[in-house]
Amino acid sequence: MQKRPLIFITNDDGYLAKGIKNLIEVMSQIGDVLVVAPDGPRSGMSCAITSMTPVRHHLLSKEEGSAIYACSGTPVDCVKFGISQLAERKPDIIVSGVNHGSNASVCVLYSGTMGAALEGAVLGIPSIGFSLLDHAADADFSHTYKYLKEITLSVLKTGLPNGVCLNVNFPDASTGIKGAKVCSQAEGRFVQEFKQSTDGNERVIHWLTGYFENTDPNNQSNDEWALANGYASIVPTRVDMTDYSSIEALSNLENIK
Repeated sequence: MQKRPLIFITNDDGYLAKGIKNLIEVMSQIGDVLVVAPDGPRSGMSCAITSMTPVRHHLLSKEEGSAIYACSGTPVDCVKFGISQLAERKPDIIVSGVNHGSNASVCVLYSGTMGAALEGAVLGIPSIGFSLLDHAADADFSHTYKYLKEITLSVLKTGLPNGVCLNVNFPDASTGIKGAKVCSQAEGRFVQEFKQSTDGNERVIHWLTGYFENTDPNNQSNDEWALANGYASIVPTRVDMTDYSSIEALSNLENIK
């Protein structure tokens, strides 16, 4: 009898987050699941790894077709450790999320959710990062189930190009989802990022805050436009960050002796 696909699941919100619980529920309909998720929130970790302290893990549950572990490390640690130490066979796919909050546009640079997906691409495993535009702990994920399942099944069937993963973002439940658009990453940045305050000893401190500024709001081919107009955005994201178009333009630097 043919084995069900092995689906590796992680996130950056921690194993107790509602988003990963919903993802496990949907992925269990498709294949066997191996879950290795942080033991607490690890948002903003990007591709960080733990190198100065040991990584610890503990088994939360195990039954036929399902094993769930908590890990002390980052999302990338969860992927590295889970695949090298816990997986009995190479996963057929890695899915990360569902993140509570957007990872569209430049958020991909900071996201632990996408850090895990990128690590999967490095390891040659088709990988997807899923995110919902709702930070609430009790966010409603039910409208994403069809898309979580169908996008995953499609990638299991056709694979992804070498070194490429998918960054998938969903509008929140109040908007619903009109459909999906494969698109580019929007241009933008965060502005007014720090708020000054004082601690209990009246010393000046700063909190990370700010808001996202879309610098290309009318571009209908990017993820921010898709999400603002009720579509799930799917952005193919590359591990190789080389700007090949600039290599020739910068060739004069080779003349430095």
